[in-house]
Amino acid sequence: MMKIKYLILLFIIGNVFHAQTHNIEKNIPEKRTYQELEEEFYNDLTGDAHSKKSIANYYLKKAKSEKNTTQIAEAYVMLHFNETLPNALKYLDSLQHITKNSKENIYPARIYLLKGNLYFRTDNLQSALNNYILGLKYAKEKGNKRQIAMAHISIAYLNNYIGKHAETAKTLRHYAYNADYMNESEKNSLKLNLADAYIEISKMDSAYILIQEGLRDSKKNRDIYRYHQNLGLLGYYNVQKKNYQKAIDNLLECKKYFSTSQYATRRNENYTLLNLGRSYAGVKDREKAIDCFRKIDSMVLKTNYVYPELRDVYTYLIDYYKENNDKEKQLYYVERFLKVDQVLDSQFRYISRELPRRYDAPELQQEKETITNELKKRKNLFYIVLSLLMISHLLFLNFYFKYKRTEKKYKKIAQDLIQSVNEKRVKKDVEMKNEIVPEPLPLQDTETEDKITKTISEDIAQAILKELAAFENKEQFLNKGITLGALAKKIKTNSKYLSEIINTYKGKNFATYLNDLRIDYAINRLANDRKFRSYKIPFIAEELGYNNEQAFTMAFKKRTGTPLSIYLKEIENMK
Repeated sequence: MMKIKYLILLFIIGNVFHAQTHNIEKNIPEKRTYQELEEEFYNDLTGDAHSKKSIANYYLKKAKSEKNTTQIAEAYVMLHFNETLPNALKYLDSLQHITKNSKENIYPARIYLLKGNLYFRTDNLQSALNNYILGLKYAKEKGNKRQIAMAHISIAYLNNYIGKHAETAKTLRHYAYNADYMNESEKNSLKLNLADAYIEISKMDSAYILIQEGLRDSKKNRDIYRYHQNLGLLGYYNVQKKNYQKAIDNLLECKKYFSTSQYATRRNENYTLLNLGRSYAGVKDREKAIDCFRKIDSMVLKTNYVYPELRDVYTYLIDYYKENNDKEKQLYYVERFLKVDQVLDSQFRYISRELPRRYDAPELQQEKETITNELKKRKNLFYIVLSLLMISHLLFLNFYFKYKRTEKKYKKIAQDLIQSVNEKRVKKDVEMKNEIVPEPLPLQDTETEDKITKTISEDIAQAILKELAAFENKEQFLNKGITLGALAKKIKTNSKYLSEIINTYKGKNFATYLNDLRIDYAINRLANDRKFRSYKIPFIAEELGYNNEQAFTMAFKKRTGTPLSIYLKEIENMK
């Protein structure tokens, strides 16, 4: 998958990875304004990092000689680009120090958003999230619409990382088409990422339109780097459409460019190789697929850059060497898989936990700050604050123990479910071993029979029940788009009769009946099928016939009384 999260930086500062080729000294910078220097730094697409650093250093020297605090701050921003993480953080710390008393409404949000981008580029997602949340908080306080947008967009990419692709697409679509404060380059970056999100949620036609638009625009503007980004995304599109040869043609061109371009990132190279390997696997050229995946592992070892799709890479390598009976390499890639999976799991858990808590519900922190500011104006501040802290502590303890009780209850429900599944499995094994025929279900009581036969004959009722039994046994309830009308047509009856039979004999309406079948199936399969458990939740939801992850998780909790996450965790604990 051609993930393009590294484009977040473009939303803040534009095309900062390009620099001019001509020598700054020859252009007599002493005679140039700050604006001219900034334009050359950010907008010239023909240079290198060394030239950029020369411009930034002169910019800082000029600003310090004029004691211009605002421009000194701008110099620190320019200098932090293309630096190692420690050096870049030092420049941003200097920026924070010199702007601590700034009245401009871009501070301090700008500092935290830049730090968030910096950590994101170095794959420290936890620190990236923390800084984006702070940037959003301060942007809201200053009412800076553009910075609020940047924070929302950045956080959208973290949502994309944990599989919330529909939410990501919603955010990107809004800002790509409704933000008049975005320039064309930023909007193009948004559309590129939006196309990627569309592929993830299977809106393939929408994705294709955006990719073709990106290819045309980048070709027209002679932006070779952006052209190959779109071409790589087209390769991923063709992989998903199973047009493997087309994908190979796209991706080989990208591979050639990214292997020689000074602007290429490790993400460019990794995802190009990933999709190239998938394409070769698709056309049954396993040797070339293995070559791509081994190169990916080599790059991961050198850079420590990990991403969710690596699980597919190592699974393929493990299976390949297992089939070839190469125990040594099989063991090696098993160990590599476990190490990478541990890192991914840690990042996923943190982002999954912190995003809802800190992004979806920020009102609590804002309320606390308001109360604190009011208390400073009152007499006997110490005692009031002390009392407030004590109350807060008690509330926290109350909340904590309530949370623990709820968690304990959820765990008990999950454990009982798992125990029930195990008992059923053992019972079934015993029955099969001893060839025991299960006792038939008891017939409906007379009162129920009388009630149903008033409108439906017994023969019809039994025929419908027989068809429902086949529907359940063949697990046809897992198919998407099942409706009462469609099922009635399939079993050659009408919707009214079918609805009445389900309500009377099953004791529930059709929607509940269908949902219960799917969740009961999920309960059993998740407990018994380890491979099925390893899939991402959106894929599991789709396998069960649900349209999206949210519908599945809500249905699971409603049916079982415990969240899906707790159930999955307890399965692993009990195993």
